[in-house]
Amino acid sequence: MSEPRRATVVVIGAGQAGLSAAYHLQRRGFASALTEPAAARTYVVLDAAPAPGGAWQHRWPSLTMATVNGIFDLPGIRQPPVDDREQSRKAVPRYFAAYERELGLPILRPVHVTAVRRADDSPTGDLVIETDGGVWITRFVVNATGTWDNPVLPDHPGKDGFLGRQLHTRDYRSADEFAGQRVAIVGGGISAIQQLEEISRGATTFWYTRREPVFIEGEFMPETTGRETIAKVIADVEAGRPTGSVVGYTGLPWTPYARAAKARGALERRPMFTAIEPHGVREADGSFTPVDAILWATGFKASLVHLDPLGLRNELGGITMRGTQPLREPRVHLIGFGPSQSTIGANRAGREAVAAIARRLAAEDAGAPITDAAASVSFA
Repeated sequence: MSEPRRATVVVIGAGQAGLSAAYHLQRRGFASALTEPAAARTYVVLDAAPAPGGAWQHRWPSLTMATVNGIFDLPGIRQPPVDDREQSRKAVPRYFAAYERELGLPILRPVHVTAVRRADDSPTGDLVIETDGGVWITRFVVNATGTWDNPVLPDHPGKDGFLGRQLHTRDYRSADEFAGQRVAIVGGGISAIQQLEEISRGATTFWYTRREPVFIEGEFMPETTGRETIAKVIADVEAGRPTGSVVGYTGLPWTPYARAAKARGALERRPMFTAIEPHGVREADGSFTPVDAILWATGFKASLVHLDPLGLRNELGGITMRGTQPLREPRVHLIGFGPSQSTIGANRAGREAVAAIARRLAAEDAGAPITDAAASVSFA
């Protein structure tokens, strides 16, 4: 087995949040741990994907730049002009790849992180990162793994006995696959509405949600609605409550595809079915609806299983946070998580995490005591 490699900071994930963190580390003078391992302050980015682009490279083909929910520029380099009709899974990864090349970011891929552990019981010691490409020893972890690898698939009664096709949003490719079929679409988020609108053009669709969807009347105002939403999410993470979906905080906007679905009569919500049977679903009123396929547009949760050895979660299943730091482990920063799930939020969180790390290192250099609130929490 090869010797562990070292870096002052290891960033896990090279999507919007991870690239933002890498940019700010570079700006603050952190050197590449790949080319200058003896430098005083170094960093590296470990990315599980074989190519740049984060989760964008996996989006369904019909998701164009005109229909994505806003892509904020990465720090330092603006997006080039792009055709609104171009697939987001091509345009965004191309931008990310150019960004990585221009800045010369130290990214290793594909590297899958399997676990992050404490080297010992000291609150100021090292963290050990286990990967399929060897072990890294680091002072700080900036986790930017997003949600794509952790789809939510409800364990609904009768699910395993269904004889038709079942798939999740992440498996969706084209509405053509469902032409002429009867399709149950489950979920009340933006992706569910997009896919409902597409599939309903050539198939008979049935839309199910657990709660009555709330549509936003009037224009979505980022400066007010966005600020209010972030405040609500921050209140949840600071209280240690698990965060919900974005639309659970904001409501659903009346996008062009939502209006198109409504005009076609596809935006007729049904209460969640009570059971799945071999050839269809049992409705809330007891009636039976035959379907050929079930699309679970039920969203994603943060992909954090590799952090489980650190015991970050509380009895509610949430992670109590102060800024980007879990209260139970100040050496870890979670970005692209909770209030920073949006692209603009990911940029800000990357900057905030790096600034906190820089302050911690400066305090150590000056011999000052650790002041992180999380440092006093027991690891037991």
